[in-house]
Amino acid sequence: MRALKYELVGDAVYLFKNLQEHEMIEEHPNVSLLKRLDPSNLANANNLFAEDAIFHYFNPNLSELQGDYVGRNGIRTFFEIIGEKTGGTFKVSPVSVTAVGDELVVVQTRNTLSIEGQDIALDVVVVWRILNGQIVEVWDIVPTRPAEVYNG
Repeated sequence: MRALKYELVGDAVYLFKNLQEHEMIEEHPNVSLLKRLDPSNLANANNLFAEDAIFHYFNPNLSELQGDYVGRNGIRTFFEIIGEKTGGTFKVSPVSVTAVGDELVVVQTRNTLSIEGQDIALDVVVVWRILNGQIVEVWDIVPTRPAEVYNG
């Protein structure tokens, strides 16, 4: 099965056939589902997650948050904790989205946040597994070193 590479350009999603040309295509349904997800308002996203969804968080710099968050409440708790820890500065900006087959979506994001007086930018990879129109598993992988650190 061939992976399709999508790049977010405004509100449009393009499939790059090669480096020279691109054409507008219909958005993959799993990409559409993820666009409806707002990490700052997960209460309104309950129907996007399976009841027993699992969120795996890997971040060696925030070892107290590393681990598995199970179920809708567990996932919501993770985002509440990260929001509190960053004083509400945590923001996720998609860089690229790749739908892989019918189940997986790989998203590269640039996350920005402030912790302990430092403004930090991280390039993160998140792998989403979606079955029957619901998110069932997520792997959020943060690098050891941030892309940029300001005020630090």
